[in-house]
Amino acid sequence: MAANDRTPENPAATDPAPENPAAESRPVEAAEDRVPEGRVAEDLLRGFAPRVLGAVVRRYGHFDLAEDATQEALLAAVTQWPAQGTPDDPAAWLITVASRRLTDLLRAEQARRAREDKWVLDPAPEVSTEDDSLVLLFLCCHPALSPASQIALTLRAVGGLTTLEIARAFLVPEATMARRITRAKQTVRDHGVPFRSPPPSERTTRLAAVAHVLYLIFTEGYASTSGPELQRADLSAEAIRLARMLFGSVPDDPEVAGLLALMLLTDARRPARVGPGGALIPMAEQDRSLWHKDFIDEGVTLITSALARRTPGPYQLQAAIAAVHDEAPTAEATDWPQIEALYTKLLEMADNPVVALNHAVAVAMARGPVAGLDRLAVLASDDRIADDHRFHAARAHMLEMSGNPTEARAAYLAAAERTMSLPLQRYLHQRAGRLAVT
Repeated sequence: MAANDRTPENPAATDPAPENPAAESRPVEAAEDRVPEGRVAEDLLRGFAPRVLGAVVRRYGHFDLAEDATQEALLAAVTQWPAQGTPDDPAAWLITVASRRLTDLLRAEQARRAREDKWVLDPAPEVSTEDDSLVLLFLCCHPALSPASQIALTLRAVGGLTTLEIARAFLVPEATMARRITRAKQTVRDHGVPFRSPPPSERTTRLAAVAHVLYLIFTEGYASTSGPELQRADLSAEAIRLARMLFGSVPDDPEVAGLLALMLLTDARRPARVGPGGALIPMAEQDRSLWHKDFIDEGVTLITSALARRTPGPYQLQAAIAAVHDEAPTAEATDWPQIEALYTKLLEMADNPVVALNHAVAVAMARGPVAGLDRLAVLASDDRIADDHRFHAARAHMLEMSGNPTEARAAYLAAAERTMSLPLQRYLHQRAGRLAVT
């Protein structure tokens, strides 16, 4: 896991945004093809983009130019559909427009004219029965790319995130991320990577990168880094859909099973996580009868089977933590000592400041706020997390638990200043308001 992963369940600020995150709505691919006019831009990027890009790359190749052509087709739809109406078959319309644009781009590349003729004039190859989104996923995680580039390119091409959203996830400027994505597309082009699933031996080497990409897409959907919405169910649903496909291709991999379990167990809480007007409801205050029982049962079955292999990894441990939360009948009945022990195991695997923060929260809940604050005091010198809103939110919660309302209020306000999520800002201000001196 990367150092800036938005792991856990920080009851201090919100309902665990996972060790990971989730979403319950139907998979993006299963959504109706007709697009509500008010949501044209978002639905296109999230739902149609991978399908259109996959179809164009499968037929013509040229991943970098195909991605550009797909984006131009999406922009054309955003411009034309509100006035002209959504086509009966939006995906076919987009593929046609993107294909025409790609042909124009190929013809504009004089140095590549010979190859252009082959790509444009040859008949389309047989259509694979495998979902193009999964093929794209492995294509974007090609070993010629650095891990950071693999994740960035996949979030752009498969997840449909904007460059700005990806930049925020990586904590880098938007311009830096734009250059990274451009270089990644050029690398795929220069290596002449074919649009097909990698052989089993090569696929194994890409699994870790693919899993991490899905983890990040899911996390962004469950706990949006910015904007007016607390969560984006379409992103989380797409991550779950792809994780199911990935698990189906490697059913004996315990970490892939753990990843899918983590998503399901976290996503199970989504229906109870948002109140009237989009207000955040922390996990301790959620109506657990609203939690998605089918997802919990499936997630528990997956993680139980994975852990039985006795090769625990980060995703399995996070899923186990999520299962402890989900199986508790009430917040008060949560087995915090077990959660603390699981976080301790996670810390032994990697130096991750978010895991350390979640461990501190578990310590506070299991052994009292003073013990948790002592852990936070150590983390205060870690530049990777000390200025993050999650650190200040956790500290505020522990200070409030310890009976120090003045410092708790200041910490809640400090957390609110550091998050770009409007619902989370409102929640933190509300918590601070409750502690206002009268």
